[in-house]
Amino acid sequence: MVNLTRRQVTQAIGAAALGCAPGLRAAPAGSKPDIVVAAAQPVTGVFSTPGSYLNAGLGDFVAWRNSQGGVLGHKLRYVWEDSSFKVDQSATIFKKLMASDKPSFFYLDNTGAARAVAQDAIASGTVMTSSPSLAGLLADPAAMPHHFIAGPTYGAMHEVLMEYIARSSQGSAKPNVALVYTESEFGRDGIPASKARAQKLGIPVVAEVVTKVTGMDVSAEVARLRRAKADIVVFQGYVVTPIPEFVRQMREAGMNSQVMGTIWSSDQPLLDALAAMNESYMGVVPYRYAYDTESSTMKTIRDYVAKTRPTMSFVSHFYVNAWLAGMVFAEVAERCIRAGKPLTLPNMKRALESMKDWDTGGVTGLLADLSRHQIASGRLYRLDVPSRKMEPASGWIRA
Repeated sequence: MVNLTRRQVTQAIGAAALGCAPGLRAAPAGSKPDIVVAAAQPVTGVFSTPGSYLNAGLGDFVAWRNSQGGVLGHKLRYVWEDSSFKVDQSATIFKKLMASDKPSFFYLDNTGAARAVAQDAIASGTVMTSSPSLAGLLADPAAMPHHFIAGPTYGAMHEVLMEYIARSSQGSAKPNVALVYTESEFGRDGIPASKARAQKLGIPVVAEVVTKVTGMDVSAEVARLRRAKADIVVFQGYVVTPIPEFVRQMREAGMNSQVMGTIWSSDQPLLDALAAMNESYMGVVPYRYAYDTESSTMKTIRDYVAKTRPTMSFVSHFYVNAWLAGMVFAEVAERCIRAGKPLTLPNMKRALESMKDWDTGGVTGLLADLSRHQIASGRLYRLDVPSRKMEPASGWIRA
């Protein structure tokens, strides 16, 4: 647990004298102070399209929650700057906004940024962070006490995927599985857990294919998959490319392998590309799709987007991740305020870890357990080619 320094105690006393607990910005007499949510969002650069969804999702949640009365009468205030998906720029934004706006919550743009600011965040004792990264090292209550993942780690998703493969296998023979992933941290993360769970379940992993992040010719890799006689090919570390090219060449080589992936390669751009090729696809996803009618929160999101962003053609998983992170921020703040506790890191961490049966309004199909700083559950969806929508292929599975 993080201990408060003498300086932080002095700041808390000063804040109390102003009628404002740590983490709450002073407000005019008669009104409750704001709760500040800050972000470094990659709205330009190589990640600009997902980044725009991330920024919209968190900003829209803040605006919607304020329209519902905020958090026990406290308004949320959203401040952000463009990081261009650069770690040093994200770290600079973190320091700048921590100094100028004193946020209680901070949404970072990637794994590297979350690691880069970790020691400063812990030392401050006043901020909780999240990001769209689902890297396993970020869901560590001991080493990263200030951080949570608004979903399962990549490893947890691979465990769900292997559980599905094992449960859906007919007879004693399990299908041959090949793992295809990028040489990046995003690609490698989750693969050890995938292989370990496959071995435990008796699923043969017959090939591991590692690619560059961009600009590769996949013909040699497809030849390896064909020789390995893979029944299922699982992709990790990609959003769209080069998956369609892999599929095209696999079919030309006479392969009928089922193609699978995890959350970021189960979003609409890849689904559209594969549907245009009349190809099937399955993905393990921790959230319902926005068109799912069983979720009250997804209905709220659909209605809000239709009203405020009529040109948005689909609700991305990036948008949902950021909205859900905002929901967690608000719930942590509410639990602290109800308990009469200031928004310090020790109090916020306790509040987060008390969320063991938290109702997300159906964003996650099971009640969320954040005691391990992640929501370790998911569901398999299958692409319906004519509608270009993902349909449930399994129940919800907890990793």
